[in-house]
Amino acid sequence: MSQRPASAQSGWRAIGTQFLPFADAASETLPLGRLIRLSLFQVSFGITAALLTGVINRVMIVELGMAASLVALMVALPLVFAPLRALIGHKSDTHRSILGWRRSPYIWFGSLFVFGGLAIMPFALLILSGDTHGPLWIGYAAAALAFLLAGAGMHTVQTAGLALATDIAPEADRPRVVALLFVMLLLGLAGGGAGFGLFLQDFNQLKLIQAIQGAAVVAIALNVIALWKQEARQPQGAETETGQSFAAAWSKLSAAPNTRRLLMAVFLGSAAFGMQDILLEPYGGEILGMSVSGTTLLTGIFALGALAGFALSARRLSKGQNCYRMAGFSVLIGVIGFSSVVFADPLQSANLFRFGAFLIGLGGGIFTVCTLTAAMQTAARADNGITLGAWGAANATGAGLAVFAGGAIKDLVSSLAVAGDLGPALVRPAVGYSLVYHIEILLLFATLIVIGPLARHTPDPQPNTRFGLAAFPG
Repeated sequence: MSQRPASAQSGWRAIGTQFLPFADAASETLPLGRLIRLSLFQVSFGITAALLTGVINRVMIVELGMAASLVALMVALPLVFAPLRALIGHKSDTHRSILGWRRSPYIWFGSLFVFGGLAIMPFALLILSGDTHGPLWIGYAAAALAFLLAGAGMHTVQTAGLALATDIAPEADRPRVVALLFVMLLLGLAGGGAGFGLFLQDFNQLKLIQAIQGAAVVAIALNVIALWKQEARQPQGAETETGQSFAAAWSKLSAAPNTRRLLMAVFLGSAAFGMQDILLEPYGGEILGMSVSGTTLLTGIFALGALAGFALSARRLSKGQNCYRMAGFSVLIGVIGFSSVVFADPLQSANLFRFGAFLIGLGGGIFTVCTLTAAMQTAARADNGITLGAWGAANATGAGLAVFAGGAIKDLVSSLAVAGDLGPALVRPAVGYSLVYHIEILLLFATLIVIGPLARHTPDPQPNTRFGLAAFPG
């Protein structure tokens, strides 16, 4: 029996790389064409995020009449896996499969989770719509399972995918590679938001189901194309795990200067920018009377703002700007953006609301790129996975907790306001939304307090390491 696994492993290694979907990476450099293809996993991430946090949550809250707190709980379910991103990253740093890959198995199985979650979602929505005779609790359970699977897959794919990209990129180009991957994420978010908005102009349940099913097929197809012939196989010792334990790797990462303060700033900033994720579109629909198509296009506006934030941060970082100071600047932009959204209700101005959404995306884009760059500066090449996983865990945990808290606060305060318990001057459903946006402004100021010492004491980088699009490899 002991000889069978060895013979199986020899058989796998004997298969020519031309017949394997993830064959050896022949070149030590990373041409731009190969990098663009690898970045497609970020495009699929953006499309899935636009669907889950944009279209589906709006439909559940407005069209299906579900409580925002319940929808927020479902959207926040992937939070269960968010703290595990550091562990996933560490495992992809050290694991050796029979086929000789470290990152690819995590990306592949994460893609299957995303596909499975999106495959379940249409059936859950059918039950929740009341068009079937099945018990309603099955619809809630199926929707929760769909969000859980899709979210867990997205976390796994992004953590291992970012680590793979930094593995195969020359060390000097790693920050620029990560930046390009972030751009592709935002392009997927903007393209997904615009595409869903146009497709759902004449909204009906059948079209929504077709949109979800199409997104599932597109997501797994993009991830397969992204993985094709990217990661080099390890010919020796592929079936064993090597390297230090997770506890030792985490201790090493935590011992790096400013790491804990940086992760706290990422947590608070992500919570501040992310609390409104499931409320932005319902706010436009319920308070400003915007259509499904109009509110869905807000996702595209938000993503375009984030792209502008990347362009601005890339320009400044290429000139040697301190990334922590840029992150502080992004916080102030976010304060103006949330203030614009708050004033959109009393002024009944959809354009002011769109402007606020753009500024929120702009500030969030700058904050994400700058903090991710700061995290990459703390990583050794062998620790790409755990470093990116720690940043992702702080980011996703902060955003996930904030999403649930935002939905719960909105429901509680709006119900009290409409019932007249807050006084005659506040008998408006917009009161709950407004309080959430004010809390986000407070969180932004807390982020500024945490990140301030880093901006004050961290020396500016030398501008000889360019961070612009013109310096991409290839």
